[in-house]
Amino acid sequence: MTYSRIIGTGSYLPDNVVSNQDLEKFVDTSDQWIQERTGIKQRHIASDGETTCDLAERAARNAMEAAGKGPKDIDLIVLATTTPDQVFPSTACLLQSRLDIHGCAAFDVQAVCTGFIYALGVADNFIRSGSARCALVIGAETFSRILNWEDRTTCVLFGDGAGAVVLEASDEPGILSTHLHADGDYANMLEVPDGVSKGYDRMRANAAFVEMRGAEVFKMAVNTLGRIVDETLEKNRLQKSDVDWLIPHQANIRIIHATARKLHMPMERVVVTVAEHGNTSAASVPLAFDTAVRDGRIQRGETLLMEAFGGGFTWGSVLARY
Repeated sequence: MTYSRIIGTGSYLPDNVVSNQDLEKFVDTSDQWIQERTGIKQRHIASDGETTCDLAERAARNAMEAAGKGPKDIDLIVLATTTPDQVFPSTACLLQSRLDIHGCAAFDVQAVCTGFIYALGVADNFIRSGSARCALVIGAETFSRILNWEDRTTCVLFGDGAGAVVLEASDEPGILSTHLHADGDYANMLEVPDGVSKGYDRMRANAAFVEMRGAEVFKMAVNTLGRIVDETLEKNRLQKSDVDWLIPHQANIRIIHATARKLHMPMERVVVTVAEHGNTSAASVPLAFDTAVRDGRIQRGETLLMEAFGGGFTWGSVLARY
């Protein structure tokens, strides 16, 4: 039987760091208010002219270098993003050209904060079916471009960045299972209400910006992520103690704590980057993953649970042996 295995990770963050104190200068907020409610201390914001593809390219090259793979080795590119460079071509195709990769399938996946989990699930199935042997999977966002910087309930939460992994076909299990879900009935709780087909209401100041009903999203996220933990463990006939590391979506430290409690996992075994990165949407999980790989916390052979919840609503998990 063919499995897919993660053989390299990479990430990239823009140089421009915006602290909570920086936000205090132009938003009616405070460092204390932000930290108490979210755990965020700072975020990285793309500079003018710096695009999602720019961030994705840096993360992808770092992952390919870590995996020891070159352009001719990659036969699938799946890129998760909510903030593509253009309406079309896909950011995956733009990235493919930059990496000098030619001919293989390349496409974007849009599941907002769950995007990387979705992309990893798609790539895993490509490899398991024999349609690909070596896949580049990226989560990349310039989420700052869809924020209303006068809305203190949303603009303080998000940042920009990119993370990537290289998956390769293997006889040994790597990704053990993926679990992907969505329920569009909750779309209006977290959304950018306008778009290409609907058109933009230019009479509304925030027509193309994120709108969120924060308290309701928080409750849904905590309950839903608790269920996805149960589903993932049951599918693999594992106990909570069998998971070595939780790599959660980095949206809010309180949500992360709630999920860790569900797993009976000490915070020392949870990868937390929300304080430094903020919520980078589809880039969140791979950024955290690469951080913990490169600082030596995550070791080969350990069992990882990645999970995320995002607009749609979408939610999902990946259980993997690294």
